[in-house]
Amino acid sequence: MKRQKRDKLTRAHSKGYQAGISGRSKDICPFQQNDARSQWLGGWREAVEDRHIGLSVK
Repeated sequence: MKRQKRDKLTRAHSKGYQAGISGRSKDICPFQQNDARSQWLGGWREAVEDRHIGLSVK
């Protein structure tokens, strides 16, 4: 059970990062549960910071 939960949260972070790096709004977060939403938004924020310092999608 814990492995599935961790994988879901890792996937949420990754999807948030992908959204952020492509310039999408944080308002499109598809998650309602607090843990997954928090991870998605964390990934989104990380991507926005990366975009500001000049990283881009490869």
